[in-house]
Amino acid sequence: MASKTFYAVVAGVGAGTGRSVALRFSKTYPVVLLARKPESYNDVVAEIKAAGGEAIGISADTADPAAVAAAFAAIKKEFPDKKLAAAIYNVGAGRAIKPFLELEPKDLDDSLAGNARGLFNFAQNTLPQLEASVADAPHPPSLIITGATASVRGSARFAVFAAGKFAVRALGQSLAREYGPKGVHVSHVIVDGVIDIPRTQGYTVNDGKPDGKISPDAIADSYWHLHTQHRSGFTQELDLRPYVEKF
Repeated sequence: MASKTFYAVVAGVGAGTGRSVALRFSKTYPVVLLARKPESYNDVVAEIKAAGGEAIGISADTADPAAVAAAFAAIKKEFPDKKLAAAIYNVGAGRAIKPFLELEPKDLDDSLAGNARGLFNFAQNTLPQLEASVADAPHPPSLIITGATASVRGSARFAVFAAGKFAVRALGQSLAREYGPKGVHVSHVIVDGVIDIPRTQGYTVNDGKPDGKISPDAIADSYWHLHTQHRSGFTQELDLRPYVEKF
């Protein structure tokens, strides 16, 4: 049954993981979808509404603190009586995959801004609200962060992407240690593999084996599981990969 008192927010919404997460959480909460461009969230908002859920989309660049603050001011205006139950940071940036000596300082700056600074801005706006929801939320208020293989392994040609994702992982660990004792569940998910989204339709991975790519719906189910974990058994980090993925 949908909650009329609480809402969820998903930053980084497109045709893949963000869409699936938004749809999964919309079964219980009104959801707010954040992305830089309306075309990233418009179809997802329409899909949720067509299924009987409640959703709004707001354009915001999470790397810009003023844009994030404005987005949450707009959310407060739209949902004046609702409290925050779950915040999902699904933003990825800095995908300049090339030999190190071909990289420019801007490539590093873009990765750190889109990944770590974006999470910093998002967390500063969501964590006070999540903490305020601890006493009466239906599940432990949650900040869930999307990571990647590059969060734990700096592969060749992935220098700047790994730098940004390592920083996100470190920030998430620190927040988990600070806010876990307050009843807020902060978790980081290492998505280790190619996600089955429109952009990767032509990719052959894991020798083309069935389910060799990660289903975004499976990721969303894992995020919902994290959100509904009892506080006596919080998971700080979860790694997901296809059954045939080498690791």
